[in-house]
Amino acid sequence: MGLSYLALGDSYTIGEAVAVDGRWPHQLAAALRAQGIALGDPQIIATTGWTTDELDAGIDDVAPQGPFDFVSLLIGVNNQYRGRPLDEYQVQFQALLQRAIGFAGDRADRVLVLSFPDWGTTPYGAGSGRDLGQIELETDEFNAAAEVISTQQGVAFVDITDISRDTGADPAMIAEDGLHPSARMYALWSARALPVAAHLLGRTD
Repeated sequence: MGLSYLALGDSYTIGEAVAVDGRWPHQLAAALRAQGIALGDPQIIATTGWTTDELDAGIDDVAPQGPFDFVSLLIGVNNQYRGRPLDEYQVQFQALLQRAIGFAGDRADRVLVLSFPDWGTTPYGAGSGRDLGQIELETDEFNAAAEVISTQQGVAFVDITDISRDTGADPAMIAEDGLHPSARMYALWSARALPVAAHLLGRTD
């Protein structure tokens, strides 16, 4: 029986516009198995467009049965996209992180948080008419808040935002909708998260 994995998030976790095996949580699980860590494919609770409060309600609806050996959380872009306030995000993200830790059997060292990408660098962002500088600023503010909260709770934080900025204009890195990452970009996220996840899952203390 392999290790269990719960992945919580939004379109980036469910892998909008990519095949199931192209989603970053599935790619990460496969990469960990290749390293000899018997992590099963994730149970995913995520829907395109979800904000922090919508993810919280979605968790309630699914009522996943833990504990899980590993939990990931990636949420916040839709809060930023909809113009929701940063302080609201901080409160709701902290509550979600506490739920994630609970699903990991109260082991904060088995939880991994990823930053969210800068959607302003995509073709969709370029054509959106939105202030791209403001998107960049708010993306950094939201992700910085998530990193601070994660660190305070003893949870590993992996920053993938720079990957989105470096590759967001490359058609091969963007799905056909012009907004979401392709499986190739998710592979870069997975590679960034892999050593951190392997360290967490290698801990037995």
